[in-house]
Order: sequence, then structure tokens, then C-alpha cells
Amino acid sequence: MSMRDQWRVGLLLVLLLGSAFALFVPQGGSGGNANLAASSSGPTNLKYGLELAGGTRIRAPVNGVTAEQVSAPNGTSRTDIQKAVAGGIPGVSQSDVAIRTTKTQSTVEVFSDNVTTEQVKSALDGANIEYETVREGVTAQTRDNIVRTLSDKISKAGLAGGRVQQVTAANGRHFIQIEMPNANQSQMESLVTKRGKVSIVAHYPTGNGTQANTTLFTQQGISNVGPAQQAGTDNRWGVSVSLSDESANKFVRVMNEKGFTSSQGILACNYPQQSADKAGYCLYTVTDGRVVYGAGMGRNLAPSVKSGEFKNNPTFRITASNASEARRLQINLQAGALPAALDTQEGTTTYLQPSLASQFKVDSLIAGIAAVLAVSGVVFLRYGKREVALPMILTALSEVFILLGFAAAVKLPLDLSHIAGFIAVIGTGVDDLIIIADEVMSEGDVNSSRVFQSRFRKAFWVIGAAAATTIIAMSPLAVLGLGDLQGFAIITILGVLIGVLVTRPAYGDILRYLLTDK
Repeated sequence: MSMRDQWRVGLLLVLLLGSAFALFVPQGGSGGNANLAASSSGPTNLKYGLELAGGTRIRAPVNGVTAEQVSAPNGTSRTDIQKAVAGGIPGVSQSDVAIRTTKTQSTVEVFSDNVTTEQVKSALDGANIEYETVREGVTAQTRDNIVRTLSDKISKAGLAGGRVQQVTAANGRHFIQIEMPNANQSQMESLVTKRGKVSIVAHYPTGNGTQANTTLFTQQGISNVGPAQQAGTDNRWGVSVSLSDESANKFVRVMNEKGFTSSQGILACNYPQQSADKAGYCLYTVTDGRVVYGAGMGRNLAPSVKSGEFKNNPTFRITASNASEARRLQINLQAGALPAALDTQEGTTTYLQPSLASQFKVDSLIAGIAAVLAVSGVVFLRYGKREVALPMILTALSEVFILLGFAAAVKLPLDLSHIAGFIAVIGTGVDDLIIIADEVMSEGDVNSSRVFQSRFRKAFWVIGAAAATTIIAMSPLAVLGLGDLQGFAIITILGVLIGVLVTRPAYGDILRYLLTDK
């Protein structure tokens, strides 16, 4: 057999070897995001998602209201719009209002748990801002930002297997779906269900018997974040951060102007002995509007801030109350704040025990073996010739093996939907191979390569048309965020492409070699 004439078989062998490398050689899979890859177990490099590894899934819409086709009076700036809208809605701050402008429209989004469409309409009307519609929900850009931020949070937290994606319900409503294998519900919710807005706030007496607050910086004012660790003489947990030039200048100015670096301001914080609004000269770490730690200006830091030397090396340590709080601060500072929070009350939370997921894994393996045995039996009964049936079975199995190698290479977390796709690939693959065998052997034995090639070409046109139909039918499911259906569609499409481009032609070459004169 000339390799020049049988190059399709050679290509199939190369893909099988590559798949074996990706599946069984440690760290053989080089594609994908390693931080977001699901955990694997056993002799292969396959990764498993929630349904085969156990864990938690949250599927929830985003809190917010969006006004579309917004038009403000001439000369009105973005900041003016934000202030006007926030001022017209109780409990909403300027940072909770976002303005987005595209080629087709401008939108105003309000991110709050309790805001209603009527409140947004009233605020816009009060500010003389025209709009076309006001609806619940947020824009696609905001959802994209949430997916990126949550993916970063999961990655920074070191949780293997986390997957974040948008899904769309049949009624058109959009959801954010987060899956974390090997994570319980409390771990999940503490990480992804809050916005994670972190700010450092200066609290100080005003001199007239009252006390005031000034925000020194937020996540946007930080240029670098260190690890959560214990440090200092008191061995407290905290996170070291480096400030941007603008934040460093503001920090030095406020500390000096408000008396933090004076003798009465150093170590003059009485929190938590006193309430946060009466505690004196304090630097508060505020997460999602809640004070999680408070401390005064330290004796070692005060001189450099007072002289301005702090600007040359603007490194600031944010102290936390415990290790878990410090770790959460680090994650939020590194990944950033969510534009809006998820509405878990309107969504669903699912927890799957790892032991049950392991049983699903065993059941999936049994289903796959049963499918192979059933197909093999039917093929042998149909043809009764080993030279026809055996290559057919091996070729169909090679498609599944290549797909498994692809999944290992790109670190695709396998779920039950993917397993269903693999079983479907076995069935459709054998269907196509039967079409080839029937067409080739339809008029008796084949003695001539020319006759074989003519019959094979006729069968391949049928297979190609069927493959195109399958790809077209599955493409909407693969592109649209429809949850588990997407995984099934992707595996099916990949299996069809591998079959049409590689395995079906390779089976034809093998069959030609076995059935025609040498």
C-alpha cells in the first residue's frame, strides 16, 4: 500500500497519535485556560465539569434597569446625567449609574437591587432626559463585563473547573450561569453573588462636633495587588497594594489636610469600640458598602505621608479582620468589581454531590460501551464480512477518540451534554460508513479501483449533504447561549467535521485496499 495513495489513512493515524498524546501524556493538553479547566482524575488528562465532578451551579439574571434610546439636552455631560439619575432614585449612588453609547443608540443603566422601571422613568423625566423605552435588565456589554470579571474572580481564587457563561431562556431573558466543580454553595455565593466594590475611606472629625467621610481610592486607583498574608508586629492579615500616582497624591493630600498625620490623628481610631460614624480618625476598608475593617494612621507611615515621600513609593497595606476576609479582598482588588449584582432570588442554585456525579461518570461510560457493542453487533449481522465491518467499527471509534483528544487538548470540561454528543457521533458516523459500504457493494464485488472510486464518490456526495444539513441545524444551538444544548451541538458539529474531512475518506481508502485487486 503506497502512502502517497493512502495519505488520508496517514492523516488519521497522525490525529490518533496526537489525541493519545493529549489524553495520556502528563500536561499533554496545551490549549485552553488552565486556571479555568475542570479537575481531572484517573489515567487521562480529561477534565470534568459540574455534572461529572460534582459542585454548584448558579443561574441568575442581573439586577438592573436600562433606559434605551436616551437623548439628553445639549451640553449635558455624562457626569451630569449620572448625578441627575442617581439623585432621583433613593439608595442609588453615582457609581450605580452607567451610560453606554454605541453607533445605534445610547443607554442609561441603573444597577441596584430594588430599583424599578417607574423610578428610573421618574428620574429621567425629572432631569429632562428623553428616552424611548425603560426595561428590566442590563445591556449585552454589561453582561460581557460580568462574565469576564467573574471568570477572573474564579481564576484568582484558584478554583479549578469554574465556568462562566451567558445563557438565554426560551422567552428571551438573559441569565449569567456560573459552575464550580468541587465547590459548595456557601463558597460559591461568597465569591460571585456580591459586586465586590472595595474602597478605602477616610473618616475624621470636622471640628464642629460632627464627623465626615472621604473616599481615598477604589479598585481603579490601584496599580498592583500583593498576596493576602500576615505581616507587621501585630501579625494581622492584609493585602499590600500599590497606588496610582493620582490616588497617591489624593491620599497624601487628604491625610495631611484632615489631620491624620498630626499628633491627635495618629493611632486615633476607636473602631470597633465605637460605631463607624463616631470612631475618630479612621481608615476604613469598605466592601459593598460594609465596613470590614478600621484602623488609624500608623506611627511608621505618618512621617512619610506628612513629608510627601510616600508618593515616591506609594505602597499601602489594606488590613483585614481575618484570613478569609483578606483573601476575598485580594480577589476583589485583582479582578475588579462587578458592574451589577446577580439576582439569586430570581435565579436557581443547584448543588450536586461529588458521589452522585461519580455515578453519572460510570453510567456515561456504560452507555458509551453499550452503544459501541450495539452498533458493532448490527454491523456484523448486516455484512458478515470482517474486512468490511471491523474497519467500520474501528473508524467510528477513532472519531470518538479524536474528539476526546481534542477535549483534553483544549481542557474542555466534559458534562453529560458532551457525552450525549459523543454517543450521537458514534451513531451518525456508523450511518455514514454504512452508506459507503452499501453503495460500494451494491452491485456485487468490486475488482477495479476505478469502479470503487466512482461508487465511493457517489456515496460521499450523500454523506457531504447530510453533514452540511447537520451542521446547519446544530449551528444555532452552538452559537446561542442555551446552556447544556450548546455542549451537545459543539461535539456533534466537531464529530461531523472530523468524519467528513478525515475518517470517512480514510475508511474509503481502507475499504478500497481490502476489496479491490492488489
